[in-house]
Amino acid sequence: MTSSNTTIRNPWSWVPTSYLSEGIPFAMVIWVVGTMFKDLGHSDGEITLATASVGITWSLKPLWAAFLDMFKTKKFFVLWMEVIMAVLLCGIAAALPLPNYFQITIAVLWVMAFCSATQDICVDGIYITALDEKGQAKYIGVQGVFWNVGKLFGTALVVWIAGSLKEDHHLSTTSAWSWALVMSAGTLAALAVYHWFALPTGSIGDRPVSARAAFRTFGDAIVDFFKKDSIWGMLMFVLLYRSSEGLLLQLGPLFLQASPDLGGVGLSLKDKGLIDGTISTVVSLGAGLLGGAFMAKYGLNRRTLVIMALCLNIPHVAFVVLSQLAGPGHTLSFWTVASLVTLEKFGYSFGFVANMLYMMQQISPGRFHMTHYAFANSIMNLTLVPTQMISGPLADHLGYKTYFIVVMFAAIPSVLGAMFAPFPRKADNGHPHSP
Repeated sequence: MTSSNTTIRNPWSWVPTSYLSEGIPFAMVIWVVGTMFKDLGHSDGEITLATASVGITWSLKPLWAAFLDMFKTKKFFVLWMEVIMAVLLCGIAAALPLPNYFQITIAVLWVMAFCSATQDICVDGIYITALDEKGQAKYIGVQGVFWNVGKLFGTALVVWIAGSLKEDHHLSTTSAWSWALVMSAGTLAALAVYHWFALPTGSIGDRPVSARAAFRTFGDAIVDFFKKDSIWGMLMFVLLYRSSEGLLLQLGPLFLQASPDLGGVGLSLKDKGLIDGTISTVVSLGAGLLGGAFMAKYGLNRRTLVIMALCLNIPHVAFVVLSQLAGPGHTLSFWTVASLVTLEKFGYSFGFVANMLYMMQQISPGRFHMTHYAFANSIMNLTLVPTQMISGPLADHLGYKTYFIVVMFAAIPSVLGAMFAPFPRKADNGHPHSP
């Protein structure tokens, strides 16, 4: 299923769509299905415990990352994962009318998460082997922006379509979500067709000749990873950087959707999609590109890392303000909600790029570049899984007003992690990265 064309392609022809196709399934698994379950009457605790637990799959990527070079190419796996995930989304759509749709959907999500994680490994492998370090820095903002566009495609467009089908065309909740899922499946299938022609193959290293050799290579990759200079300090940064964000990723959208009688904002699906899409998408695109430009100009160092950590975390105060304003009898204006949510989106998109660049340029370089990048990504997700799982039950227990104050205090470890992050690797010019 791969094309034989191995010519060097302009990164603009494949970097944006590759990371768009990464962001869509992640968003569907982690956020969109949660919005759907909320619309179907499930509680925050039930939703986050079920959907966030699936997120552990992205943390298990190293268990099979080293084996993906044994057969075919990175491009081969990207194409097939996109096709399989399109089929799985259609399967969820078909299951929604069934009485046990919740259990079936969660089971399908586990398979889809495995496919998405495999796609992530290979897309990242193509990125870090098709581009040199200067190119990686140049396009890191584009990478982050279009991953977030994929996220916004799900949280904005798919949700808006479901809401429009319900409110404007009077479809049942089940039918509306089924059609929205089929649309998202069609998008992934279309991206697979485009990537058949546009996606580079990526470099191919020395392939193991047997499963035993692959296990030996995997063992060597683990040993080499933990022998890196300052590895424990670097991993501590990766674990802490998104500590606050994990508490907000799933719960924030559910709070916007929750009834004012329960302390939520009470947005309709259409308004929620419009705020996350039409308004916030433009701001997020600009913020991600600005973040990439900022890192390209000032370089990856401790000073810029702290700045990016502050940019990532301080805007979380927007949800503190919203939670204090929302509640029974309090109807917030569309523009008040849109302004505050957009502020948080800007900070997230701007600050997110530093984390990816740190893993790419400080942790992963070496003999097992792709595998070590997958290791770092997986460890990063270890923070998100428990924080997202606990977010729903904790919000149910504390109430939204108190919960979002807790989220702000959870930002402190993130900033401290950036302040003390080690920089053991020298830049290309032979000088150490500035501390």
